[in-house]
Amino acid sequence: MKVASRRRVLGAATLSNSIQTSTSQQLLLNNIVHSYGSARAVDNVTLEVKAGELVALLGPSGCGKTTLLRIVAGFIRQASGQVVIGDRAVDDLPPNLREVGIVFQNYALFPHMTVAENIAYGLVARRASKAEQRARVAEMLSIVRMQGFADRKPRQLSGGQQQRIALARALAVQPRILLLDEPFAALDKNLRLDMQIEIKRLQRQFGLTAILVTHDQEEAMSIADRIAVMNGGRIEQLGTPVAIYDEPATPFVNSFIGSSNILEGIIADGGVRLAVGATLPCKTQHLPQGKPVQVSIRPEQLMLVREAAPDRFPVTLTLSLPIGGQLIHDVAAANGTTLKIATARHPGDTSSLPGIWHCALTPEAKPSIFPLSTP
Repeated sequence: MKVASRRRVLGAATLSNSIQTSTSQQLLLNNIVHSYGSARAVDNVTLEVKAGELVALLGPSGCGKTTLLRIVAGFIRQASGQVVIGDRAVDDLPPNLREVGIVFQNYALFPHMTVAENIAYGLVARRASKAEQRARVAEMLSIVRMQGFADRKPRQLSGGQQQRIALARALAVQPRILLLDEPFAALDKNLRLDMQIEIKRLQRQFGLTAILVTHDQEEAMSIADRIAVMNGGRIEQLGTPVAIYDEPATPFVNSFIGSSNILEGIIADGGVRLAVGATLPCKTQHLPQGKPVQVSIRPEQLMLVREAAPDRFPVTLTLSLPIGGQLIHDVAAANGTTLKIATARHPGDTSSLPGIWHCALTPEAKPSIFPLSTP
């Protein structure tokens, strides 16, 4: 977009009615490949982020999520593939012309500038008038609830306040895509939650299209519309937080998201016959009888009962820990397999009686089954 037309856009409307969900805010990553030397950092990734959607790139260090974000921003040129924003490929555009806003982990505020000057930085670069700059800065301070801080320097702000200003600076130029690079990592737990709520509020209020890079699964689960779980430069699963948690597609996703109990068994008539001595009546994904499998069961999908039954197995309760509104029970099966069971904690409860119990699936449990390769 030419500078003159950008200035008209900047001065024509406020943020609240100019950022709208439209096809111009869609992002498509098409077969992106990038390597550092012989190491493949991003391995043929294709991802569509819908207009007005927040997608989290989630995975361990080195999985390629930050490289992918930097490719979208234009800081890195991919070896092959295409980045499309709206209906236009932006691979040949420098970062300042991609209409992308970025919020960094370390805020990246200019220490010698005031809050107002930091927010206006992108507007100055785009040659907005002084009046437009003042109006936008005032609007952004109101949006991030920081009125009265315009003349302060970054060193006079708390971590949470600095992150709000970094967010205001990114939004001031009305980006089509907002990139969030580990934006909460430097904040303590309470501030992190406050900023997660703040970003989700703004994302919904203005229909922002956003990508969040994080290694924190709780963070991704709490604010993302969809999560792309990355491993080894590839996307192993893309889905809603609920789908990713309840129906992990691969053993890696299952182990990376949440906590799980892993039990070995074989496919049998009516379910899975476990090595610990019970047959679970669960869906077997059309696997043949006798096929070795691993069964993954979330701690909250198990319960302790006294009565024996064919679909239950005996365990010894050794320890119960009260954690918030839950009791976390540590139990051991007869073959030595240990499991964690999470149950609701009633006021005053600190433990359950130790000794022999039976472990059973809760009525709503949906275990995940993964075939084991045979030699």
